[in-house]
This record gives sequence, structure tokens and C-alpha cells, in this order.
Amino acid sequence: MTIARARIFHAVTSLVAVLGLTLALVLVIRGGQVLDEVEPPALGLRLARFISYFTVQSNLLVAVTCAQLARDPLRDGPAWRPVRLAAVVGITVTGVVHLLLLRPLIDLQGADLLADTVVHVVVPLLAVIGWALYGPRPRVELRDIGLALCWPLAWVAAMLVVGALTGWYPYPFIDHREEHGVLGVVLSIAAITTLFLLLLGLARFVDQRARPVPDAYDPYRGGALQS
Repeated sequence: MTIARARIFHAVTSLVAVLGLTLALVLVIRGGQVLDEVEPPALGLRLARFISYFTVQSNLLVAVTCAQLARDPLRDGPAWRPVRLAAVVGITVTGVVHLLLLRPLIDLQGADLLADTVVHVVVPLLAVIGWALYGPRPRVELRDIGLALCWPLAWVAAMLVVGALTGWYPYPFIDHREEHGVLGVVLSIAAITTLFLLLLGLARFVDQRARPVPDAYDPYRGGALQS
């Protein structure tokens, strides 16, 4: 049944995200280069920076939401919908931005490269494939799009404040020193926000028109038909 396959796929996706984040965290604690730090700062600051990365936050969202879907592939609710949508679209943006803007700038080896590949490539692919195959859908309304967008906008605002106060930015495209001034940063943020909006719109389009998944017949609930 689709329900059984959905449980397995979501569980695997959550596990891979957890393993990738755990490996990255271990490397950060050990002073590795996974955060692309030439001279890693003190441990406390490394950990604070680690959790500040959009990559880490999007992988955490995927890990948590997929773990919940492994328990209940038909999960729904007004609070759940925007969180699930934010996880899927957020991890998609993570993969796309990394591929187009960040991958050419990094030079990692060994375990650092493995952790980077898992959180930037493997987890985004699993998350998008899992959503496409197993949903759950329909789940995306206009309200959910607005709420899902709050997280990346809040993240950008927070990181700009952190950068202005400390001089550290998690990514070069929001660093005015790397982007040839404030205008470059504004254009970068506008482009990524547009990407978010396009992906959110695409998610709603697919969600509303593709067939509902998982299958409504759920053997884990006594074979009852699900609405």
C-alpha cells in the first residue's frame, strides 16, 4: 500500500537528515571546515553559527516533519501545513542556491565534503521526491504560503542584523562586502525571495491538481477510508 511505502520513505529521509546534521555538528565541534571557516572560532561561537545557517535549519525542519509523517503519513492541521510546506520549499531552495551560488566557492575534502553533500544534495533530493510521491496532499492553501514565507524572511532579517553587529554573515550573497555593496545584497535577496515565491506557487499548483496521496485506504487505521 502507498501508506506503508510513505512511512518508509519519510523515515529514511528523516534519518538521512539527522545523520547529515550530526556529522556536520561533530565536524564543527572538532573544528572542521564544513562551515567553510578558514580559522574556526571558539566552540560556543561555532555552535551559534552552525544553527544560524539556513541549510541547518531547513534540514532540521525536514528531519522533524518527515519523522512526524513516518508516524502518520496522513497528518494534517492548520499549524502543520505551513511547517511542512516551509520544510519542502526551504530545503529545495537550500539545494538550488548551494548548487548555483555556493558549490563553486567551496573546497572541501573527506568527511567535510560528505557532510556538505548530504545536507545540500541528498536531503533536498529525498525531501522533494518524498513530497512528490507521498505528499501528503492536498495540503497547500494561500494562507499556508504566506505563513511558510515568514520563516525565510525572518531569517534574512536576523542574519542582516547579526552581520551588521558582528561582521559575520553565513553566506556571501548577503554580505555587502562580498556582493559589491548594499545594492548587490538587495538584488540577491530579491532573487532568492522570488525563487521562494515561485516554488511556493508551484507547490500549490501541484498540490491542487495532482492526485491525492497517500492512498485514502489506510490499513494502519483499521482499514477505514480517510477523508
